[in-house]
Amino acid sequence: MMPNSDPTGAAPTEAPLQLPTDKELVLRVIPMPADVNGNGDIFGGWVMAQVDLAGAVLPGRLAQGRLATVAVKEFVFKQPVRVGDLLSFYAEIVRIGRTSITVDVEVYAQRLRPTEQVVKVTEATLTYVATDANGNPRPVPRPGEA
Repeated sequence: MMPNSDPTGAAPTEAPLQLPTDKELVLRVIPMPADVNGNGDIFGGWVMAQVDLAGAVLPGRLAQGRLATVAVKEFVFKQPVRVGDLLSFYAEIVRIGRTSITVDVEVYAQRLRPTEQVVKVTEATLTYVATDANGNPRPVPRPGEA
């Protein structure tokens, strides 16, 4: 028998979603009423801005200086975000190039009312480029470099 399955042959039940433990928590925020769209959900552009901020945390440490967002390969909205949700942004570096760093970001909402429930609301892949003071690409420092 498969895990989480019903012996009567009913569809398998899913275990409650948990926050990731294999990625780094880089940001937590609670969206407020000023962030809603015309449908009463949190505006997707607001969520995208938060993902961009969260996605820059790990590359910023590695680049040791200025960064510019140069690409968003994919942005997938899975669930609406609601006022009062506790959003947790988890990031993982997936590629380091000569001047660029690519990061996967996953966003989870802890819906606190009526009972706590965790749902994955979005995920995105972003690429940042290390830049100098003039905005020109510069090499990403390698571990052990000054």
